[in-house]
Amino acid sequence: MTKTAIIVGASGLIGSKLLNILLAQSDYDKVLSIGRKKIKVTNTKLQQIVVEFDNIAEYENELKGDVIFCCLGTTKRDTPDLNDYRKIDHDYPVRLAEIAVRNSVSQFHYISAMGARAGSSNFYTKIKGDTEEDLKKVGVEALFIYQPSVLIGHRKKPRILESIAVFMMKIFGVLLVGRLKKYKAIEALDVAKAIYKQSLKNKKGVFTYTSDQIKKRA
Repeated sequence: MTKTAIIVGASGLIGSKLLNILLAQSDYDKVLSIGRKKIKVTNTKLQQIVVEFDNIAEYENELKGDVIFCCLGTTKRDTPDLNDYRKIDHDYPVRLAEIAVRNSVSQFHYISAMGARAGSSNFYTKIKGDTEEDLKKVGVEALFIYQPSVLIGHRKKPRILESIAVFMMKIFGVLLVGRLKKYKAIEALDVAKAIYKQSLKNKKGVFTYTSDQIKKRA
């Protein structure tokens, strides 16, 4: 049976690695990449659709498949306007999940962040937490939420604070044991591997994985 994977945000750190896995493995016959511009990847399995996320409903008929991988995200540096930030990190993923339900897409995978909590006083973790809670309300058959810690991997645009955090994690990471394991830095490739492997499982419900749990599933 033909299987189609839809990946949104394939140009990002995790998204780009997940895309490579999807194209290299045989579990998905077609990979549909959704983004604001085309990525420089060519493959017989890959189809790219350029969209305007503010009008994502206009592309609903094209967003049909078996699974949606939502790898969208931004930074305060790239998106200083907090309203625009919330649209990218909250509104777009929720709208995509709603389309997934209407199009009978059985799985929705969302990359959140460590510490995500709707009641958080931190703007970033609150948005992630709000998004998690609102995605649960949409009613996707199988919702997978990933909460990675500091990500290790080469970015097109280096993040200074994240680079410092990775450096510190490499030094003191050995001290993070037991319940503190979830705070260890994690390779972006491991996150992508875990997401891919979970997508192959026939599960129903809501599944949330912290960084240490993601590592075990990579």
